[in-house]
Amino acid sequence: MGCWNILIKNGNLFDGYDFCGKKDILVSGGKIKNIADFIDEPVHLVFDAKDKIVMPGMIDIHTHIFGISDDSIGTSADGGCLPFGVTSVGDGCSEFGFKAALDAIKTKVFAFVPVWVKNGVPAFKTAEDLLQRFGDKAVGVKAYFDYNVSKESTLEILKEICEFAKSKNLILMVHCSNSVSSMVDIVKVLSKGDILTHIYHGGSSTCLDDNYSAFSLAKEKGVVLDSGFAGHVHVDFNVFKRAMEDGYFPNTISTDLTNLSTYYRGGVYGLTLCMSLCRDYGMPEIDVLKAVTSNAANALKKQELGSIKVGDNADIAVINYETSPFDFTHLTPYGAKGDKQYKCYLTLSDGQIVWRR
Repeated sequence: MGCWNILIKNGNLFDGYDFCGKKDILVSGGKIKNIADFIDEPVHLVFDAKDKIVMPGMIDIHTHIFGISDDSIGTSADGGCLPFGVTSVGDGCSEFGFKAALDAIKTKVFAFVPVWVKNGVPAFKTAEDLLQRFGDKAVGVKAYFDYNVSKESTLEILKEICEFAKSKNLILMVHCSNSVSSMVDIVKVLSKGDILTHIYHGGSSTCLDDNYSAFSLAKEKGVVLDSGFAGHVHVDFNVFKRAMEDGYFPNTISTDLTNLSTYYRGGVYGLTLCMSLCRDYGMPEIDVLKAVTSNAANALKKQELGSIKVGDNADIAVINYETSPFDFTHLTPYGAKGDKQYKCYLTLSDGQIVWRR
């Protein structure tokens, strides 16, 4: 592998689970070769991460990538992810492309194949064909509980899709904005490891309607609660504010990134901005960082990602929380705004520098 030897010095290391203090990290041959309080070895590049957080390459479990999702919303994986410290993503509606296309992208992309419902019948044959095309890049299937997307979704059909996912040992991700069914009724159908996304939406059947019963049940069952922001589209900032104040935080933070949001909504929109929103609304920083590293890796069943330890592939991000205004108020009446957010200074993917500020 044509990788430089890189020494990241003086950073505050977050290893995916906890803060480890100020550490130096030596990267060689695409791997993490050493982590220590002080390293002094000849390398091609020394990056001083003083006063910054050094963390695993981040994982955005809900995006829409060009050539994989529909072209009307698909965005560049590398352009929309690497500058934000994101090295791995889940594509939330993988209908196009094939495994070789995903292998050609520097960002690691994993596929959630949609199960559309036609005339009251889930299109399992189409989903199976897509799963074969994506091979081991396919991690799950996607169901829509949104009357603006699919007017045929019912809890009985969701049960069928859930059984289909189980039979394939796949994750089921459920889009729950504007559902005719309550969030808690949807969670009752889901199994441990399934994902409920857009949990702070402002359509019908919000998390406030049942006093967070869906969140409590999801925690009990091991269902993953995913933010799925989409800028301001699938989050109501009033709902979000109330839930965060009451301590109902997401397990994973994701962007629902599309070509309609990348570098636009709220400012320079990407995962770091979504993390900043969660921090600003009361989520502890360590939980924010877990939500885009170890929690996200577990959600995708890709435990080889989301951590930093000797011998791992060197997927690394260096970030800082600093002055950088963002503003959603011109997009929605109750939008968020702030003066500070996380910014990415360095991204390594398999030991290669893919972004440097």
